[in-house]
Amino acid sequence: MKFDHIGVAAITLERGREVLCETLEIADWSAEFADPVNHIYCQFGRDASGVCYELVAPLDDKSPIGKALRTRTNTLHHVAYLVRDLDAESARLEQSGCVVVTQPAPAIAFGGARIQFFFNGGLGFILELIEAPDHAHAYLRTSS
Repeated sequence: MKFDHIGVAAITLERGREVLCETLEIADWSAEFADPVNHIYCQFGRDASGVCYELVAPLDDKSPIGKALRTRTNTLHHVAYLVRDLDAESARLEQSGCVVVTQPAPAIAFGGARIQFFFNGGLGFILELIEAPDHAHAYLRTSS
């Protein structure tokens, strides 16, 4: 598995950008993505040290981010990794005690590559696996 991003829930992408720009000085942003399959809007931002954050905002009432925002829990939502074989990594995570949160689904932000979420009950955090081992985010602006 290769680290990709930290997911952060936001009411809107605009509000999320404002907060991350102010607090983490993020200046490099990808395009915005509307993903009706996963019921989210998302956008990726990179800080000066190269850490990638994904802003995730609800697209509709079915959005899994809505509950996190309403309850103010899991707003630092997930840690994501790129993998070669989603099925093999999924089986490995389940054997290690992780619980499947979503079934594999294509994601617009990753060119239709399959993604899947898991809950690690031992430490209480969510993992996202992305079946796109060579993916690189395209930022619209690169800070100097």
